Amino acid sequence: MNKPLRRVAIFCGLLIFALLVRGNWLQHVQASELASDDKNRRVGIERYATPRGNIIVDGKAITGSVESQSGDYKYKRTWIDGAMWAPVTGYSSQAFDSSQLEKLEDGILTGNDDRLFFRNTLDMITGKPREGGSVVTTLSSAAQKAAYTGLGDKKGAVAAIEPSTGKILALASTPSYDPSTFAGTSDKDAKAWNALQKKNNPDDPMLNRALRETYSPGSTFKVVTAAAALEEGLVTDIDAKTDTPEPWIMPDTTTPLRNHGNIPCENATLREALQYSCNSVFGKLSHEVGNKKMIEYADKFGFNEAKLDTPVRASMSVFPEDNKPQNAMAGIGQASNRATPLQMAMVAAAIANDGTLMKPYMVDQLKTANLDTIETTEPQEFSRPVSPENAQKLQEMMETVVEEGTGGNARIDGVTVGGKTGTAERGINNTGKPYAWFISYAKTDEGSPVAVAVVVEDSNATGADISGGGLAAPIAKDVMEAVLKSKQ
Repeated sequence: MNKPLRRVAIFCGLLIFALLVRGNWLQHVQASELASDDKNRRVGIERYATPRGNIIVDGKAITGSVESQSGDYKYKRTWIDGAMWAPVTGYSSQAFDSSQLEKLEDGILTGNDDRLFFRNTLDMITGKPREGGSVVTTLSSAAQKAAYTGLGDKKGAVAAIEPSTGKILALASTPSYDPSTFAGTSDKDAKAWNALQKKNNPDDPMLNRALRETYSPGSTFKVVTAAAALEEGLVTDIDAKTDTPEPWIMPDTTTPLRNHGNIPCENATLREALQYSCNSVFGKLSHEVGNKKMIEYADKFGFNEAKLDTPVRASMSVFPEDNKPQNAMAGIGQASNRATPLQMAMVAAAIANDGTLMKPYMVDQLKTANLDTIETTEPQEFSRPVSPENAQKLQEMMETVVEEGTGGNARIDGVTVGGKTGTAERGINNTGKPYAWFISYAKTDEGSPVAVAVVVEDSNATGADISGGGLAAPIAKDVMEAVLKSKQ
């Protein structure tokens, strides 16, 4: 072979070799990445080629699928009471992807999860079309409805937990949205999606306020400060007078930590201090516990946890590292202290469960289309932030708040209810309307079936009407009653 032909042959050989390398690279190395690429339309077409599995509450589907009227996607998602359940399910849209349970459990719902391989193989052999599995939640439809209805047109959120297991019973957030309005690919769907974006809607209806928004917890956090003081031995008798002057001057300052209204806070007992919500008592106790120890106890209740998955990840609640006066303010739920409604429901649940905090979760089981169980979530202990003895003292104090203090609107006939109100100041020089908080639990002879946290972010009320007791406690009462009735 002459030299020019040999060069051409070598060059062609190199081209063939490069083609083989590239082909193998695409098929074996990049195959998974390309198959899941958002720009690969085949992924979406396959995803919506069959009816999607359902999300289940109380044995009934709260989702469904219908045939699309146009486009390449055969089926699109539907919801029953979509606005009520959106903070739980999230959305599944042919045009805008998915979120929350719809995204996290997409493999089960579409039938593509590896754990469904055997079932899918049998269906392929028998010629049966692939079917998605179902996600069985821990939610209570009665509790969710009570929470959503109670919030009404207010901006806020509710989280409810079963203290003994950590099962999430309700997650409501308002204002909300109906995921069905943008489940397809039409211009109408796009218009509905754009109308819900924060830049176009300052109320941000797609924000899950129960899990993803943090607020100053206000006086509801005083329960945590009381727990820290009891655990550290600063207080042993909740009915003994504390050494608390009126006014109490915050450390390293000349600034008094004031109490709201004419309430008996000077040297108040711990029980009285929680009953009347004395800032001076709890600010002083937070200072005496110290910032390092306050962070330690807050952490045990779930604060500063970056990966709290339910399985939807909750935003991190924060008790900050700070100087002495700011630590005193954080001890009454102000300053840089921030918490989600789920976090404050965890606080109430830990106390109701005699000091043991269970990890919150809202997926009970994953099932195949023929209802075989793939996976079951087992309750898991998160921490023990307070001893059983001190938890019972905290229960006594919280029950006094409801029976004789600011939480009277949460009373339920024939049921023991413990609670704590909170009014978290906001805005420059506290010029904004406060956040109204209430945390609580209900207790029967068989234990405590529910703990609740409610926050009302904004309202049309003015002056003294803006309070945890006036706005949030009635909602918590409705949720607790709904759970109690469902247990009968």
